[in-house]
Amino acid sequence: MAYSATGFSTIAASKAGNSPSIYSYKTTDALADVNTSGYFNSLSTVLSVGDLIYGVTSTGTTAVAALYYVLSNASGVVDVNDGTVLANTDSD
Repeated sequence: MAYSATGFSTIAASKAGNSPSIYSYKTTDALADVNTSGYFNSLSTVLSVGDLIYGVTSTGTTAVAALYYVLSNASGVVDVNDGTVLANTDSD
């Protein structure tokens, strides 16, 4: 599938210096789709290398939360890491 702007929100934007901005993104796309190079190309003017994206992918009844960071953004092509999946352990 493709990136959808309706699932993207700014949490904290860096206005000065080199600190990363933080965003959230929710989609029904699979984790493998979201971490594919070019998925976030329409945000190439927004995202900078090192920015963080808290992502939730929901395919059916299963949701997966992951942290992505922008690895590169050159010539309009945005690439994020594979995503660090957040554990969903609930031992009570």
